[in-house]
Amino acid sequence: MSIHPERVVIIGSGPAGWASAIYTARASLSPLVIEGALTEDNRLKGTLPKGQLALTTEVENYPGFPAGDLQAYLASAIPADRQPYLFSGHIHGVTGPDLVELMRQQAVNFGTRIITDDVVDVDFSQHPFVLKTLEGQTIKALSVIVATGARANYLGLPSEDRFKNMGVSACAVCDGALPRFRNKPLVVIGGGDSAMEEASYLTKFGSKVYIIHRRDSFRASKIMGERVLANPKIEVRWNSTIAEVLGTDQAGVTGVRLQSTVDPSKTEELECTGYFCAIGHTPNTDFLKGQLALTEKKYIQWTTPQRTYTTVEGVFAAGDVADDYYRQAITAAGSGCQAALDAERWLAAKGFE
Repeated sequence: MSIHPERVVIIGSGPAGWASAIYTARASLSPLVIEGALTEDNRLKGTLPKGQLALTTEVENYPGFPAGDLQAYLASAIPADRQPYLFSGHIHGVTGPDLVELMRQQAVNFGTRIITDDVVDVDFSQHPFVLKTLEGQTIKALSVIVATGARANYLGLPSEDRFKNMGVSACAVCDGALPRFRNKPLVVIGGGDSAMEEASYLTKFGSKVYIIHRRDSFRASKIMGERVLANPKIEVRWNSTIAEVLGTDQAGVTGVRLQSTVDPSKTEELECTGYFCAIGHTPNTDFLKGQLALTEKKYIQWTTPQRTYTTVEGVFAAGDVADDYYRQAITAAGSGCQAALDAERWLAAKGFE
């Protein structure tokens, strides 16, 4: 157990976590980041360190990183012992793993300390707060920033996992403009508002967008469903589910095999280069065990407009763990900055400088 409590502990290692670390480190608060454990369980759940950016190839919409060969810069910015974590050989622009590795290094440069472990238990009923990790460490903290993100929901098919970053995606806004999707047929899985939004957005890039829905009517709001059905570039396959994502290691996704939910013996293959799963996200809040108030969708509840306050004074939330609407790297980083400033000012007000 740490003898003296940490001033700021940040749980999570995506853009929100590293932005929080950069700002609190520059404020001389010596933050400790618990970035997550490198376990097989985390790999299967999609909760490895670096968050969803670790599962993303090209990142074209993060300001400051236009297309170009960044290899020389990456080699100079990242220490040799961390370079194996980079997306080697990529020369078209920044990738998700590279971008978050740069964020991590920037935080380290300002004095951030890092533990590669999972927080499995918290006690916010006492102050300093107490955190316990998977490897048995006990850490006391004067303030905590929760930035554990949210993981995209998938159907759980082995073929989905095989082609992630090779045509399988859970974010049209993040990936839809990539070259492999332009002027090609695409599929979207889902029937809620998120699926309607994803499909409508993808019509800007794909030649045709198929919506695959297991029922005979959408769960989406009426106006969203009507907008989709009126779009000439969108075609719905009702009463259908995905049996398999088709493709090769060289080409990535080349199509999908559908199976009827009415007659399981009936199958159909559709040609496509993109598979977008839009069946929701699951925020990584299980470890909190009810100690912070959550929304109906299980995201951490922000209690004050324009602030990252939670229902426990001194505990702040940043990024996708508290945002079920925007879910972008840049908005996560922005709220990470907010949480850092909120924590810094709260500590000062309490005399914990």
